[in-house]
Order: sequence, then C-alpha cells, then structure tokens
Amino acid sequence: MKFTYLIILIAISFSWAQNNTKFVCPPCNNECDDLKFDKTGTCNHCGMTLILEQNLKNHKTESKMIIAFYLQDGVEVLDFAGPMEVFAYAGYEVFTVSKSKDPIVSQGILKIIPDYDINDAPKADILAFFGGNSQAASKDPDVINWLKSQQNIEYHFSVCTGAFVLAEAGILDGKTATTFHNALDNFEQDYPKIKVLKDARFVDNGKVITTAGISAGIDGALHLVAKLDGLNAARRAAYYMEYDKWVPGEGITLSDDNPYKNIVDIEKLVEYTGTYKLPDGKNVVLKINEREKSLYALVDGNKYPLYYINKDLFEDVSENIITFKGSKNIDIVSFKSSGNTDKIYNRVD
Repeated sequence: MKFTYLIILIAISFSWAQNNTKFVCPPCNNECDDLKFDKTGTCNHCGMTLILEQNLKNHKTESKMIIAFYLQDGVEVLDFAGPMEVFAYAGYEVFTVSKSKDPIVSQGILKIIPDYDINDAPKADILAFFGGNSQAASKDPDVINWLKSQQNIEYHFSVCTGAFVLAEAGILDGKTATTFHNALDNFEQDYPKIKVLKDARFVDNGKVITTAGISAGIDGALHLVAKLDGLNAARRAAYYMEYDKWVPGEGITLSDDNPYKNIVDIEKLVEYTGTYKLPDGKNVVLKINEREKSLYALVDGNKYPLYYINKDLFEDVSENIITFKGSKNIDIVSFKSSGNTDKIYNRVD
C-alpha cells in the first residue's frame, strides 16, 4: 500500500533534525530497506514510519521470528491479510504455504500463488492457519500430517475457523480456544477435549493463540507481537495501520507471559498532561488516550502517540526516548527528546 501523505514530525521532534542524523525505513523486504533520509516522517516507498538509523540494529534483532501462513483455496482475505500487515511491520519474516503451489483464490476474487507447498516449506517458528473454506485443510490428511510433523514450533496461531485445523491435529486438546461466532457450536461439538469460549476476541494458552473471526485476527496478531517484543512494539504497529479500534488486552490470556499485567494506570499519566512550548513557539498539548492507557501529543489537530516505558520515560513512534523532569514544587515542568537533547520543552500551564 502506498500512502500519499507524510506524517508531520512527532510533537517532540520538531526542528531537531541535524545534518549528521539519518533516518531509515524499518525492514520491510523492499528496496527502501537500503535508503536513508535526512529527516523523520514516513517512507515515501512503503509508508512505514522512519526510525533513527542508530535504532535499526535493535529493531532488527528484537523481531526475527519466521511465520508460515498456511493458505487454502477460499481463504478469507482479512483473516490472513490483517495479521500479515501486523507481522510485516513488526519485522517478522512471513511466507505462505499451501498443499501445492497451484494458485489459490481468496473469496473468489484475489489470486494468490503460495511461496511453498507442504513438501518444500522451510522451517518456521510460528505456524498460522486461517478461516474461509478451512475444511480444505482440516479434513485433508496430508495437511494434518504435515502440521503434526513440524518440530520445535514456538507458537501456533489461528484466526476464525483456522482453529479447526489446529483442533484436528490435536494441538488444542486440553486447552481453551475460540473461533468464528457462527462455528462455535460445531467447534464445541466436534472437539469435546477443547474448552470453547464463546465471547472472546482471542484466547492465549501460552504457546497457542486462537482468535475469533476475521478482524479479531488483527487483535491476536498485535497480542503476539506484544508478547514477543513488548506492548509498545504492538502499539507502534497499530498506529502505523491506523487501527484505532484496538484495546490492548481485550482477550483472554491464560499464560504467565501477559504483556498487559504491568500496563500503567491512567492516574499515573495525568501528571504528564498539559501544554508545553516548543522552541519555535508552537504549543504541544499532551492528553490521555483512555482506550490504550497511553499519552498522545496534539499538534495542529494531529495526534501523535507517546508510549510509557517507566516513570518519567516515554518513547515516540520513531523510538526516540522522551524524558520528563520535575522540580521541588511541581511534578513535571519540562521534557526533552533523545533526538535533540539540547532543546527543552517547557510546560506552560
């Protein structure tokens, strides 16, 4: 997707680009991976938010899982395309696999040529299955045997009726799971060894994540990114996608590695809200996003998120560190950005 707009500088990033500061596109497996930019914004090739070149190494090493998307003929477009968007932006390597390399058709419209078939697919860390004619996979002995034969899989992931494939392979036995709302009763009847939840966006058993139908797959994918790379990495992906309906943690997490257990309370964010003055005279208003329990900067009517790290430390979408400072009498009086430590943004209210 090519975006025709450029994101204005994040509130705390105005006027700080210097000649020796370079920005790069996060890895997206396109030609723009090798480009460098003189100022922040978005890549005019792929639309991703640019990050500091010095942060590229961390971005690459944090997200290096390889995910195999199994697609069958008739697969639901958004079932796989939504999570694919999330994982691609987060830096994961994604490939498609099907029973054969013959073209498959999604919803009678979109033709897809799989990268691999079940005979030559490389090793993956995560296996993902999706709805839309899912019986073509769940009732195919060759596909189920291939799934069972995969060794050392870190995570299994399903969207919609893709859960039937995991169930048929026995991966969900003794676990809690969910699926598309129209298929819940059949799921419960066909697989009595599974505890089926009928009102959950996703269910996380630790190493196995199932989601409800279609759009819920985006929530599940963001949840998996939050587990692996931290909540702020998932928030950046959601911001890039303009997915402003996501509520972090709006699912069932049954494992100990819950990425939301330490999410900051809104009450702790209140002290950072207010109006701050930039060196060029612009006012930046910091407010609370109650849905995400995070801060955002309001500049000329545009919203830019700030993500909590710990007390008095935040980061923006370009992974710059924002440091707030107080005084003896006032909790917060100013902040500065790691992008330009010489400039102080003073609170004016």
